Amino acid sequence: MFDPKAIDDIANRLAGAIPPGLNTFKDDLEKTFNGVLQAALGKLELVTREEFEVQKMVLAKTRSKLEDLEKRVAEMEASTQNTEA
Repeated sequence: MFDPKAIDDIANRLAGAIPPGLNTFKDDLEKTFNGVLQAALGKLELVTREEFEVQKMVLAKTRSKLEDLEKRVAEMEASTQNTEA
């Protein structure tokens, strides 16, 4: 789901922001950042852009069908009212 390289890059940048006096902990912090990021992003239940676009198209198609059905129902109701009058 997530690009591991992107997560590694973020973890590396966070570790790079550590003050020079703590460079001895840099590798450990980078691994910790990486794990925390993966866990947090995994809990968000995000979808890929491709999955989002597919669902967007399905929604547009469904909306179009619904609008057509609403129009047909309105025409049927109008027709029924005209024959009753």
